[in-house]
Amino acid sequence: MNKGDLITAVAKKADISQRQAREIIDYTFETIKKHTKKTDGVQLAGFGSFGVSKRKARMGRNPQTGESIKIKASKNVRFKAGKAFKEAL
Repeated sequence: MNKGDLITAVAKKADISQRQAREIIDYTFETIKKHTKKTDGVQLAGFGSFGVSKRKARMGRNPQTGESIKIKASKNVRFKAGKAFKEAL
């Protein structure tokens, strides 16, 4: 399923236009991104939680040349599925 399929499914289930469904989904994604970045994360009961994990700077190796390289510290998004979501699978 891609975003277009999701919009169609939500519009059909909620009996709203696809334009309204697109706006709702876009706003939902924007809100999750904004609050994941600003706070400790977003927790959606029964679905899961979004958060930020931090990786320290480290040494790596270029696989083509074997040369050692420094990899910068970075932030990554993490998602942890909730219990109800896991059980549904």
